[in-house]
Amino acid sequence: MTYTLFLVLIMIVAFLLILIIMVQNPKGGGLSSSFGGGGTQSLGGVQNTTNFLDKSTWTLSIVLLALILLSNFAAPKINVVDTSSEIENTIENREVQDLQTLPATQPASQDSVQ
Repeated sequence: MTYTLFLVLIMIVAFLLILIIMVQNPKGGGLSSSFGGGGTQSLGGVQNTTNFLDKSTWTLSIVLLALILLSNFAAPKINVVDTSSEIENTIENREVQDLQTLPATQPASQDSVQ
C-alpha cells in the first residue's frame, strides 16, 4: 500500500517538475519574460518569477530524489529461495542413486592378479 502511494507521489512530482522546467527558458524567455514589462521590471517582477521557478525546480528535484530513495524501503520484498542448497541436495541425491544402481563388482581373485 505504501509502495503504491510512493509511486503515485513520484509520478505527480515528476510531472510537476517537467512542467516547471518546460516553462523556463534558459535564454531569459519563457514565463519569466512574459511577466516582464517597463513598470514591473523596476519592481522586480521578472526577477521574482525567475527566483520562484529556480527554487521550485530545486525543491521538486530534491523531493523527487527523496521519494525515490524512500520508496526503496517500502518496496515489497520477494522471498529468495536459496538455490545453492537445493542444487547441492540434488547432486548428493544423484550420487547416492548412482551408487545404488551400479552393479556390484566382483573382487579380483589372487590368481588373476599375478
